Amino acid sequence: MADSRLEPVVLSEDEWRTLTGWARRRSTAQGLAMRARIVLACAEGGGNVAVAARLRLRLRLRLRLRLDRKTVARWRSRFLAHRLDGLSDEPRPGVPRTITDAQVEEVVVRTLEEVPAGSTHWSKRELARQVGISPTSVAGIWRAFGLQPWRTQNFKISTDPLLIDKIRDVVGLHLAPPAHAAVFAVDEKPQIQALQRSAPVLPMLPGVPKRRSFDYVRHGITSLFAALNTATGKVIGKLSARHRAVDFRDFLDEIDRQVDPGLAVHLICDNLSTHKAPVVHAWLLAHPRFTQHFTPTYSSWINQVERWFAELERRCLERGNFCSLEALKAALEEWIKVWNEDARPFRWTKTADQILDRICRYCDRISNPAH
Repeated sequence: MADSRLEPVVLSEDEWRTLTGWARRRSTAQGLAMRARIVLACAEGGGNVAVAARLRLRLRLRLRLRLDRKTVARWRSRFLAHRLDGLSDEPRPGVPRTITDAQVEEVVVRTLEEVPAGSTHWSKRELARQVGISPTSVAGIWRAFGLQPWRTQNFKISTDPLLIDKIRDVVGLHLAPPAHAAVFAVDEKPQIQALQRSAPVLPMLPGVPKRRSFDYVRHGITSLFAALNTATGKVIGKLSARHRAVDFRDFLDEIDRQVDPGLAVHLICDNLSTHKAPVVHAWLLAHPRFTQHFTPTYSSWINQVERWFAELERRCLERGNFCSLEALKAALEEWIKVWNEDARPFRWTKTADQILDRICRYCDRISNPAH
């Protein structure tokens, strides 16, 4: 019989794809993810000792997590004998199961089809009392079936009569931009507040998060116009005290100055009246290389600059402490500068047909008599 320490591991394309997916899971070091990493490392070559050393160096495991040649040998031999099936856990002795299939079904059905009296959704303790099992068991069933009754999400379906045409237009610019042209996702973030906490911010300590006072002093507001180049990820920004149509026109002048004169410019904008004002229309007529594209109403999610605004809010503004309006403006300008030094575009993946199909599926679902 061949020595499993020396027998090479050869993976098929499907096995490699499956093992790679398992290895990326957030799992314990001794779970399925680690077994997949061991087999992938064995496929790279080397004996069990070499594979164990390579994995320890690569994963920087702590000493209490056991990964030695015996562990590698076990999973190498299990894989060679049973392939992917050999990496799963074998049946283990334990306490007999106490929850019946009927109780599992009752938990799932009640969660999906009923609500408790006087409430909008189930809690695990309330449902446990109704079914006659422990709250921990209810939580385990919810986790197994992917049920999260405490969560909710908001949405809004566009009522734009040109919804289909606008989606195809904007998504087409994301997926197949025109040649010899620059595509910008344009919008403004109005009334950004310069907030200073009423007490000094306490720094983070081991085991203690950063702390700040609940109340604050407001030192003024500013508005930020931003144009995200969808191909490069770089942003053209301009601060303004207000966000009127003339301010937007001035921002268009800034874009015109910074973009190569030989390129056509396509602007993706939402339906704010500022973007459609006569002064903006006159400016566009005087600059024929600019073309304006509008997103459907209630569909700002299709404008990529909104994703950039989310990064700005999360990484610059949400925890910011600004002692003056000038400090806020300096922080915004510094953020744009730092972003552009290492700018990367957001990758758009959904096609227009996929978006429209999903909207149609939702409309069919809510048209059902049950709703």
